[in-house]
Amino acid sequence: MYEDFVANRIMQLRQEKKVSAREMSLAIGQNVNYINRIENKLNLPSLQGLFYICEYFNITPQEFFEGTNASHPSVLLLHEATQVLSMLDKEQLSLVIAVAKALQNKK
Repeated sequence: MYEDFVANRIMQLRQEKKVSAREMSLAIGQNVNYINRIENKLNLPSLQGLFYICEYFNITPQEFFEGTNASHPSVLLLHEATQVLSMLDKEQLSLVIAVAKALQNKK
């Protein structure tokens, strides 16, 4: 079950990036067959390996497990908003929340 998801997700992301399994394996500092073995369901990446894979695709582990929705424009906007909001102080964040709630009530 997990092997299928991980294998298919890596293959999907890799094909979107138009990179070979060999090239990706070397880029994340692994042997030439690393990604191939994962995609063929012979191995699962370690947690650290998964982090390297996510970093390679410039996604978070959460986005990795969200599947294809991670590339949906609204998910990308939410990710960007989360990054910006995390840099605000408590008072600023309260103001943003108030504005968001006011906008939501205008529907």
